[in-house]
Amino acid sequence: MDSAIYLAVLFLYGVETTLHLLFLCNIIFSIWNRHIVWWKHFFNFSIYSIMIISAHYSFLWSGGIQSSESTSMLPFTVSLTVYFLLNVLLIWMYFILSQSQSIKETLHSYFSKGVVIESLISYGSTLVLSIILTILLKEEQFFGLFLFTILSVLLSFAFQKFFELFKESEERANKDFLTNLFNHGYFKLKLDETYKSLGSNETFSIALLDIDDFKKYNDQNGHLQGDELLRFIGQFLINKTKLTPYTPARYGGEEFAILFPDVTKDEASVFLNKIRKDFNDTPFKGADDLPLKCLSFSAGITEYEPGTYNSTELLNKADKALYYAKAQGKNNVQIYYEEADVYQNNLYLVKEIENLEQQLQIFLPKDVYTYQHSKRVFKYAMDFSKKLELSDHEKQTLILGALIHDIGKVEIPRDIINKKGKLDPHEWEIMKKHVLWGKEIVSTTKKYEELLPLVELHHERFDGKGYPSGLRGNNIPKLARILCLIDSFDAMTTERPYQPTKTFSEAFAELRRCSGSQFDPQYVEPFIEVIQEKFPALSKKERLEEEPKQAAQ
Repeated sequence: MDSAIYLAVLFLYGVETTLHLLFLCNIIFSIWNRHIVWWKHFFNFSIYSIMIISAHYSFLWSGGIQSSESTSMLPFTVSLTVYFLLNVLLIWMYFILSQSQSIKETLHSYFSKGVVIESLISYGSTLVLSIILTILLKEEQFFGLFLFTILSVLLSFAFQKFFELFKESEERANKDFLTNLFNHGYFKLKLDETYKSLGSNETFSIALLDIDDFKKYNDQNGHLQGDELLRFIGQFLINKTKLTPYTPARYGGEEFAILFPDVTKDEASVFLNKIRKDFNDTPFKGADDLPLKCLSFSAGITEYEPGTYNSTELLNKADKALYYAKAQGKNNVQIYYEEADVYQNNLYLVKEIENLEQQLQIFLPKDVYTYQHSKRVFKYAMDFSKKLELSDHEKQTLILGALIHDIGKVEIPRDIINKKGKLDPHEWEIMKKHVLWGKEIVSTTKKYEELLPLVELHHERFDGKGYPSGLRGNNIPKLARILCLIDSFDAMTTERPYQPTKTFSEAFAELRRCSGSQFDPQYVEPFIEVIQEKFPALSKKERLEEEPKQAAQ
């Protein structure tokens, strides 16, 4: 409303009168809000002065004439546009200076689609109101001002009511009605935002909590009393986290989640164990009939690590740690470690290899090369995984991912797959999409979610020049970095329609040349050693063939 008044006065009486009005209003506002520090009042006065002066000259430049009627909307529109753009720029600069946010983060939050639309509507309303006030003041100076004041007050009440309704609707959309905690959707959104905005030296942890023996409690006391227990737990978590930056939520059923920003897994474990003991000591109707004779919960915790594929991977790890806590006898908190993964066993691996090989056979009628390439990469991965310091779970994931890493090539046209000679730019762009198509195919089966980073990211480069995301260094998941090395070696040493085949020695030289650029340097020499150990005769023969050539040179 104040902008509408300043603009109307500007259109009728000029810039000097408007600045006097601004100064008077700023003095009154400063006295009324003495708790606000002085420099904020000064900053507010300064940006309004800049906006008003710029809008004034824009109005005159575009043909506007003060204190007279105008049949053209152009001067008003140009003036308000300048006013709007300066407001956006100056407020954006304020957020950059006053908050510890990067320019990229501020731009993303300030110029998001929703904010832009709201701003356009707001400033459009300001233009209409300023023109209405200009007409009223021109025709009936005092009565016009009186009418505008009444209109402004009524609109202010209406906007306030709509704002309250909006906030109430937003809160309902984000809150679980039973426990008054945030709901599953809000928690996932908050988790994704935390994951995407994470700085290089920052971390966070998440925990999933499950109420022990909740079904038994429901069976013994009825669902209404079960709902009372859920309400109690919701309030319990709210009370325990209200003085912290943690975000508790109801994840589903009797399962809850907590987001711990800037907190390590060990710190989160200390916090959860403390409130777990408080929970045990809290009396509640029917708790004495539970197997543990008290209220209790089990929890699983995981911490973000560089190279984490996405937030879903973190939830899967926390979920596995939670199940491990249940298996340990309940009423305890477990941190996720690869060694504790319940899927680590050779029988499972053998079964999954058989399942994936069946899927891999779809290449046979269309692309024998990709089928054979996948089988070779799979065997290299099995050999290399034995040399690396990987957990059993990581070895299993690398082996399965190697077997199915090129599954997306089933979507590539046969004439491109089997083309002899170099691919043209358009064909190459289609070829590069196989990683995204592979991700879509694999993601349809939930149990293969952990293979997604290998399928999607095995063409990322250590120097950030790979595809599809241009990830760099340790931001590329470790197993994807390893698979990139294996995949490239096999591609170099086997016959391909669009490039000559390299000998093992030539491939070793290429791996060393690209160490630190295309490949993670820590894995290059260990992989070469594995190949030399696996194929000693071939490696020795190539070395003998290379020595005379080098001597001649």
